[in-house]
Amino acid sequence: MRVTRLYETKRPVISMEFFPPRNEEATQQFGKTVDELAELKPDYMSITFGAGGSTRDGSYQTVKEVMAVKKQPVVAYIAGYGLGPEEIAGVLNKYQALGIETIFVIRGDKPKESKFTPHPQSFAHASEMIAFIKQRYNFTLGCAGYPEGHVEAISLEKDIEYLKRKVDNGAEYVVAQYFYDNAFFFDYVEKCRAAGVAVPIIPGIMPVYTVKMTNMLSNVCGSAIPADLQSRLDTVDVNDKSAVLKLGIDFATEQCRGLLKEGVAGLHFYTMDRSYSTTQILTNLKKEKLL
Repeated sequence: MRVTRLYETKRPVISMEFFPPRNEEATQQFGKTVDELAELKPDYMSITFGAGGSTRDGSYQTVKEVMAVKKQPVVAYIAGYGLGPEEIAGVLNKYQALGIETIFVIRGDKPKESKFTPHPQSFAHASEMIAFIKQRYNFTLGCAGYPEGHVEAISLEKDIEYLKRKVDNGAEYVVAQYFYDNAFFFDYVEKCRAAGVAVPIIPGIMPVYTVKMTNMLSNVCGSAIPADLQSRLDTVDVNDKSAVLKLGIDFATEQCRGLLKEGVAGLHFYTMDRSYSTTQILTNLKKEKLL
């Protein structure tokens, strides 16, 4: 399954992102979550790859499970931070043998463990890894974009320069970091087009799951919480899980409604390995005949 063909022939494309379960209990819940979300017939599911290759075996097994057992179209992530060229090739060879055709390429973050030592030939930037893969494999490649700028970038404009380099080196579509103000996304797309980035740019959707998680991720990812959302967070009882989930579903439905009415190529849901919120959001959009 080559993602770019979906964006060429179908609008909007619905995709969902998962991370590999880390223990037996999580594995059982993961299977249930995938089954529940598969009922919505997403166009593809993507599986992440841990920092420094920390989940490389788990990621492979999860990709294999979702693709071969669950019969879902799959995109496999690879995060290259700290990995040498031979290690990256080893991961890609296994995915190629499995039948994966689309790889989502990110630099990834430095692993938190202090003893981690990066390979001396590891790639400093995703653009370099994309070039390496493109020269050696026939994968369709995707990359990440940051509507509010990457947290390490000196400016949004410089970050878009880096995105252009990724595309020039072989990336064929972009999935955006999540945002809570659609204006960030539309402004970003306009600036990317002006910079010569012509490939599909897909908005990422992160529903509010808990207030604590939302605040934490905002700090880590640099995704601002706009006044409208903050006022809702301030008035909800953080211990009322149902109320918080409803807040997140309602807000994300509004976001998706606005994005779809502007003709976005797709919606990419960061599920956090949960099914309820994404299911409710997509059900709302289908009732409104937006999907």
